[in-house]
Amino acid sequence: MTKTTFNVLFLCTGNSARSIIAESILKKDGAGKFNAYSAGSYPKGQVHPLAIETLQGHGYPTEGLRSKSWDEFAVPGAPELDFVFTVCDNAAGEACPAWPGQPMTAHWGLEDPAALEGTDAEKRVAFGQTLRYMKLRIAAFAALPVESLERMSLTTKLREIGQMEGSTSKRADVA
Repeated sequence: MTKTTFNVLFLCTGNSARSIIAESILKKDGAGKFNAYSAGSYPKGQVHPLAIETLQGHGYPTEGLRSKSWDEFAVPGAPELDFVFTVCDNAAGEACPAWPGQPMTAHWGLEDPAALEGTDAEKRVAFGQTLRYMKLRIAAFAALPVESLERMSLTTKLREIGQMEGSTSKRADVA
């Protein structure tokens, strides 16, 4: 790859929590090197309020975040994607649209904090943990010399990142 700015799409089923958190983290922590987007196969239509609260509490941008369909990224005129990361096991198993370009893909599955049944305090802890796990993955990704690694090496490293602490794919056979 010889580009200097890369387009990254984070996918989840509902696009209300994990993928939104990833988009916001990469927008800030990868500014100048990455353009971050998120989408869902069956978007909920709104961002989870605790995702917004958690991001704001950690100094991440929330302006413009919205729950949207992955179809927006599979039409003419959509950003040409360099990387597509699924962050939930359901989205990883679905047939994705044909993305413009030939993006590299990897699965970075995490538990859904929005699905947690519990007290408000327990839910806030779950969202904070999701942010922490995603921040670690994004830091590892952003540190890669993506512009100089050959595709096979980069694919291996992206999959290794998906196996970091908190990964749901350690407990399931997810490609």
